[in-house]
Amino acid sequence: MTINTRSDGRTDNELRPLIITPDYTKYAEGSVLVCCGNTKVICTASVENKVPDWLLDEQNNPRHGWITAEYGMLPRSTGSRRRRETGTIQGRTQEIQRLIGRSLRSAANLHSLEKHTVWIDCDVIQADGGTRTASITGGFVALIYALRKMHDKGDIKEFPVKEFLAAISVGIVNQQPVLDLNYDEDKDAEVDMNVVMLSSGKLVEVQGTAEGRTYSRQQLNIMLDLAEQGIRSHIDSQKKVLGNNLAG
Repeated sequence: MTINTRSDGRTDNELRPLIITPDYTKYAEGSVLVCCGNTKVICTASVENKVPDWLLDEQNNPRHGWITAEYGMLPRSTGSRRRRETGTIQGRTQEIQRLIGRSLRSAANLHSLEKHTVWIDCDVIQADGGTRTASITGGFVALIYALRKMHDKGDIKEFPVKEFLAAISVGIVNQQPVLDLNYDEDKDAEVDMNVVMLSSGKLVEVQGTAEGRTYSRQQLNIMLDLAEQGIRSHIDSQKKVLGNNLAG
C-alpha cells in the first residue's frame, strides 16, 4: 500500500490521537469523555433495576438483562447550528443508536445482567467525523465502569463482559484506502466504512458503502486490515484507562 500524506498531516494508516477521560460526570454509574482528534463525545452509563416489558416472561420475570443506547449531537457540535431533535428522531440518529446498542450487547452476556438495563448515552459535543465509532469505543469504557460498580455491590454475580470492544472508520479517499476519516475526508470519500471488532479479532459489524464508486475485494481486505490495526490501538488506549482485567 502506498503511504500518502493527508490534509491534516497524517499518513493513510495513521489514527488521530485518542484520549479517554474517565469519571467525566458526577452522577452516572460510568462516564467518560472520548476525544478522537477534534471529535468529542460524552458517554455515560446509567443502570436501571428493570428491563423492557418485551423481555418479561409469562410470570413477569425478566428473561435476561439489556444494554441499549441513545445518541445525539448538540446544536453547535458542527460548523453551523443544528436543530435539537425533539419529538421525532431522525433516521440517521436511530440507525446510530441501534448500531451502538448492538455493538455493546455483542460483548456482553446479557443473562449475567439478570434484571438490569444499562443505558449508554452518547452526546456529541464536537463533531469532526467518526462520531458513531468514537461513541462505541467510549461507550464501552463507560459500560465497564458501570458494570464494575454493579459487580462490587453484588447486584450482579458474574461479570458480563469477557472481551474488549472498539470501533473505527476506514474508507477510500482519492482512490486511496485510509484509516480514521475526519469530516473533510468523510464527506468526499468514495467509500465509507465503519468496523466494530472484539479484542479476539472477531468482527461485530462492518458497514461499508460505495458513496462515489464501487470498490474491489482487494480494497475491502486492505480497509479491514487498516480497521483491525486501528481498533487494536484503540483497545490499547482503553486498557490504559481500565487495565487489562475487565472486571477490575
